[in-house]
Amino acid sequence: MKRFRRLDTDADTTAHGLRNRLSIPSRRGPVDYETIKYEVSNRILTITMNRPERLNAFNEEMRNEIVDAMDRADADDEVRVIIFTGEGRGFCAGADLARGGDTFDYEARGGESLPEVSQHRDGGGLLTLRLYEVNKPMIAAINGPAVGIGVTMTLPMDIRLASESAKIGFVFARRGIVMEACSSWFLPRVVGISRAAEWAYSGRVFPASEALEGGLVREVVADDQLLPRAREIASEIAENTSAVSVALMRHMMWKMLGADHPMEAHKIDSRGVEATGQMADAKEGVASFLEKRPATYTLSSATDMPDFFPWWEEREFS
Repeated sequence: MKRFRRLDTDADTTAHGLRNRLSIPSRRGPVDYETIKYEVSNRILTITMNRPERLNAFNEEMRNEIVDAMDRADADDEVRVIIFTGEGRGFCAGADLARGGDTFDYEARGGESLPEVSQHRDGGGLLTLRLYEVNKPMIAAINGPAVGIGVTMTLPMDIRLASESAKIGFVFARRGIVMEACSSWFLPRVVGISRAAEWAYSGRVFPASEALEGGLVREVVADDQLLPRAREIASEIAENTSAVSVALMRHMMWKMLGADHPMEAHKIDSRGVEATGQMADAKEGVASFLEKRPATYTLSSATDMPDFFPWWEEREFS
């Protein structure tokens, strides 16, 4: 059976084979990043985008560091849930526009093409493809302006919360470019095609209340309650569930968004129930329920996934 391939694989050009092609350093020892903060407490990892002087504008270094952080988080059993937020008054103001009119002209600025392919690969897409493959649930705590890549990076995340002061915009048409970060796939699946089209075509920035009404965020809370609420949701997952169960269900739901028939879900459900039913966490889950005590789950999503995982074929960029 095919086993899960770790992220240092260098044999493909998928999201699982990007490290060498993007020159991402493999970090060991203490976590020390330049553009993000990486903090683990009570089995919750908080990733804080940390360029407050630029409203946490997204650049190549931030992309590489988040990809690296996801590698680290997937391998760390002390991380059960990941929260993303921004330092200061912004979540992420979008792409760093310091290069002016050449910001999106990859030929003019030297490009970031990968050796094996002739086409340019969108950096936001490289990030969201990696987030799509993460084994841990992710919560976006949108604490201020989130536009362009600042909002599309949240689309592969599982739960989005926003503060009352958050502002959101899919502003690409107002910058003369198109949707990026695989958002033409993610956004219609999250909010529906009509809402996605209106937001993308107009490129306008809208308040958190509209994001809630449109289904982009789960709830809107007072600014000072955003992180406490995100941690409350994260703790409910971290303290009460099996890491293997959550990892499998995360992939089951995301992968089934592209299935053409419920039979495809039935096939994976059947394999999943059969495999997990024989594992220690299932026995502990039933025993703890019958004995009316908290469960103690011991299996690792890094090392104990069933043999049929992953069941999908990784896609190549060609």
